Amino acid sequence: MSHATKNLELVSVTKRYGDAVAVDEISHRFSPGSYACLLGPSGCGKSSTLRMIAGHESTTEGAILLGGQDISHLPPAKRGTAMMFQNYALFPHLSVIENVAFSLKIAGVGRRERHAKATEMLDLVDLAKLSGRLPDQLSGGQQQRVALARALITRPQVLLLDEPLSALDPFLRVRMRGELRRLQRELGITFVHVTHGQDEALSLADEIVVMNAARIEQAGPAREVFNAPKTDFVARFIGNHNVVALPQGAFAIRSDAVELTEQVSGAIEAVVTQIEYQGTHVAVTSRMSGDQNVIALIPDHLFFEHPTNPGDHVGLTWDETKMHKLNG
Repeated sequence: MSHATKNLELVSVTKRYGDAVAVDEISHRFSPGSYACLLGPSGCGKSSTLRMIAGHESTTEGAILLGGQDISHLPPAKRGTAMMFQNYALFPHLSVIENVAFSLKIAGVGRRERHAKATEMLDLVDLAKLSGRLPDQLSGGQQQRVALARALITRPQVLLLDEPLSALDPFLRVRMRGELRRLQRELGITFVHVTHGQDEALSLADEIVVMNAARIEQAGPAREVFNAPKTDFVARFIGNHNVVALPQGAFAIRSDAVELTEQVSGAIEAVVTQIEYQGTHVAVTSRMSGDQNVIALIPDHLFFEHPTNPGDHVGLTWDETKMHKLNG
């Protein structure tokens, strides 16, 4: 299916609510058949962007193209996109199979055909055996898979997911991440997934689009965005980076690249302020001159060979090649 997947592209898309600008002239071309995450803090414009792609919000300016065709004036059902909502929005009085088949029923597809297609989708999400149940007889994870099957039955070119994992407990969230990734690969269609969780974005996405204050701050392959953040905001938001101001400019340094030493020449002097045990690693926060906090992520066995405590004076070192220059 992937060879026929159409390009999704945003061209100078803007959304205003009165005087407030929710999305400010963003342009981005999604790689066809990829798993993309729109990542950013609350209020950055990511959900408004998703809703404009879906057709649940109108664009104030700009165009949304799918396969080169401007779809921004089409109703949601005619766009070639499907959206899975955060609250799943299942019909409580309809069985699982009827929920999944609902859009086909509206489109006038006969009962036998729509049930056959719905069963196929339920097989895909491993729920065919529960097809006769009502939504309130299902767990949160099962409800979510019904919502996924219902979105996918229309055979969309693009599946839009609005914080789909936020209602699930941490264990289930990790399992569903694997499920979403598997489905996306099997179907070969473009997934656009909104989240404010950087670990979620990194674990799922081929490409990450980081949004901040209604604009796209940085976009690219997940590994590149993590390893080479372009701005102070991206480095801090993606996490596991220190942003330090040095005489030659601002730099991002990954926490796992920072080493602690006894104070020796060549090291930056700092005072330990906080120690947090994280299982495989210990996060040691220390303050260097200019009131700058730096976190060193140290493998737990190394830390406990030479433990430090808050108040200790230490030296910070890192490989110069691991420093990444930030713009602006």
